[in-house]
Amino acid sequence: MKTHFRMFAAYNQWANTRIFDAASELSVEEYERDVGAFFKSAMGTLNHLLAADRIWLKRFTGEGDAPTALDAIIHRDFTKLYAARQAEDKRLLDWINGFTDKTLSGRFTYLTVTDMRTVSQRLAPALAHLFNHQTHHRGQVHTILTIHGRPSLNLDLISFQRTKEGLAFA
Repeated sequence: MKTHFRMFAAYNQWANTRIFDAASELSVEEYERDVGAFFKSAMGTLNHLLAADRIWLKRFTGEGDAPTALDAIIHRDFTKLYAARQAEDKRLLDWINGFTDKTLSGRFTYLTVTDMRTVSQRLAPALAHLFNHQTHHRGQVHTILTIHGRPSLNLDLISFQRTKEGLAFA
């Protein structure tokens, strides 16, 4: 089970790098333009991905900065946001590399951001949600990129699994 989540953390890092590299080609106006996505723009959606990861990692580990809103703009500046994204991806990988299969079957308790409820659940399903959530919103950024006339990206898990990094999990 740990290997499964290590693969998803590595895939997450790979896919985030691809989506951020593609987004780096946007002009500031395109990056900030409200195109009707849930978090409005590429800037809003990429910030949401980082905000949500920080919220979940704070819940999982008890450490790190976590915003108090899902639409928090952590960095308006793309370069600073990308650097923060890379640091968070490394933090997630390091954390997952440090735990055992037993850790995954454990429970944790946290307070929700949206309605301030206390929730207790097993770690593995919550971690699966984190990676699924990332995929969902990266798909929205992909759509935003194509709206701005950028080429489509291949972000498929199977494509990652065929890379040098992904072959370690095959």
